[in-house]
Amino acid sequence: MNSLPPIREDRIINELPPYFTRDAAVHTEEDFNVDVQNACQSSDSLRFTVAKVIVVGDVAVGKTSLINRFCRDRYEKGYKATIGVDFEMERFEILGVPFSLQLWDTAGQERFKCVASTYYRGAQAIIVVFDLNNYYSLDNARQWLDDAMIDNDPSSVLLFLIGTKKDLSHPDVFAQTEQEAIKLSKEIRAEYWAVSALSGENLREFFLRVASLTFEARVLAELERNYNKQVDGIIKITDHDDDKSQRRKHANCCS
Repeated sequence: MNSLPPIREDRIINELPPYFTRDAAVHTEEDFNVDVQNACQSSDSLRFTVAKVIVVGDVAVGKTSLINRFCRDRYEKGYKATIGVDFEMERFEILGVPFSLQLWDTAGQERFKCVASTYYRGAQAIIVVFDLNNYYSLDNARQWLDDAMIDNDPSSVLLFLIGTKKDLSHPDVFAQTEQEAIKLSKEIRAEYWAVSALSGENLREFFLRVASLTFEARVLAELERNYNKQVDGIIKITDHDDDKSQRRKHANCCS
């Protein structure tokens, strides 16, 4: 008996959510890959349900606020440091297939960095967070990404660079910081977004985008694995038949 509540209506995704800005979008397609859409019509062949997403960045940039606002629709004004790692699970339905994100909220304080880093391995997506009003947090983003990628395969991880506290940014400062952020996002091949946990601006759209792109990447990887298994099977059968053919030719030659 399934005791889980129904998936929230605003977590049901049938079309690929748009990017924040084309200037910093690694994936510019307007809809899901056709192969992904076809595979989801026979979803019994998909063997995964969960993807791991780790959230990293300097202390007090708003990592926990992002997750709390999206998962619980709650914003707490008082700052409370994350000790080690916190964890949230958020459920979606994408193209009719149940899918969940494990959101790992890691500590930004140096004394907890070693503990948090033990949870980086096996991520399907990495969200690097910086404060739009603190240039140093953007400057540190590259080091956070480098640390997070030590135990992960760069070819199989989606990257997102997120500027927080957009509601507090002066327009001139925001424009300058965003220009630098987009430049960095291109260098590290991450998709850039600017959001506000306080107002909720762009937050839901961002996480739906993360879920959708992570889901698509996992389906494509599954399809590739299945294809490679089929090819390997054909090659083995062909090699086996060739061996028998060679033995028959050798026998006929000797008789």
